[in-house]
Amino acid sequence: MTSEPVILVEHRAGVRTLILNRPDRLNAANDALLLTLTAELEAADADPSVRVVVLTGAGRGFCAGQDLGDVSGRDMTFTEHLHRTYNPLIRTIRGLGKPVITAVNGVAAGAGASLALSGDLRLWAESALLIEVFSNIALVPDSGSTWFLPRLVGYHRAFELMALAERVNAEEGLRLGLCEHVYPDATFREEVQAYAERLAARPAHALKLTKQALNAALTSTLDEALDREAELQQLAGDHWEHEEGVTAFRQKRPPQFVRGE
Repeated sequence: MTSEPVILVEHRAGVRTLILNRPDRLNAANDALLLTLTAELEAADADPSVRVVVLTGAGRGFCAGQDLGDVSGRDMTFTEHLHRTYNPLIRTIRGLGKPVITAVNGVAAGAGASLALSGDLRLWAESALLIEVFSNIALVPDSGSTWFLPRLVGYHRAFELMALAERVNAEEGLRLGLCEHVYPDATFREEVQAYAERLAARPAHALKLTKQALNAALTSTLDEALDREAELQQLAGDHWEHEEGVTAFRQKRPPQFVRGE
C-alpha cells in the first residue's frame, strides 16, 4: 500500500496550489514535508505555466508547526535542523520569482505561523488562528518569525505575541495587518482560487521585479531603493508586457498579459 504524498499539487488557470497533506497531525511538519515543499516551490518557479503559487493545508489546519515526534532523539542540533529544512524553505518562498499566497485555513502555530507570514499575500479563513507558540516550550521564534512579525505589527506587539504565545484570530489578524483578506470557511478554497486567478492575469515579469524591489527595500536606504528602482524599471520597460500595457491603454481595452512565453 502506498502512503499519501506529504504535498498535494493542483494546477489551474496559471495557479499552482501546494497543499500540506498531513491532516491527521494538523499538517505538523516533518523533514519529508519541508524538503518536498521546497522542491515543489522550485519546480513551480521553473515552470513557465505557473504564474502564482498558493500554499495551504489539507483538513482543519494550515500547519501546527514542527512535528516534535519527528525530531525527538535525533542526533542533530537545532541549528543544523533549521539550516537543513526551514531556512531553505523560507528563502525559497521569499526568492521565488512569482507571487506566493499563503492561504491559512485553520491553525498556524510555531513554524507554521512563520510559514503563514512568509507569503507575498496572506488570505485567511474565518477559522484561521495564528500562534507564536515557541515560548510555551521555552524556544525562540524561528523560520523567519522574528523578521516578519515586527515588520507587520511593530517590535512591542510582536514581542508580546511571542512572549505570551497569544492567539490571533482572523478578525484580529486582519486588524493587525497579518492578512489582506478573510473569507468564510465554506467558500475559502473558491475565494482563494478566484483571487489567485486575478493575480495570475497581471503582468508576471513586472510583478517579479516588484517583488525583488520590495524585498531589497526592506533592508536598504532610500538612495539604494531609488537606484534599484531605476535599474528594474528599465528591465520592465524593455519587456513585451510594457508594450502591451501601453498599447491596450491607447486602444482603450484591457491588457492581455498572459501569452506563451
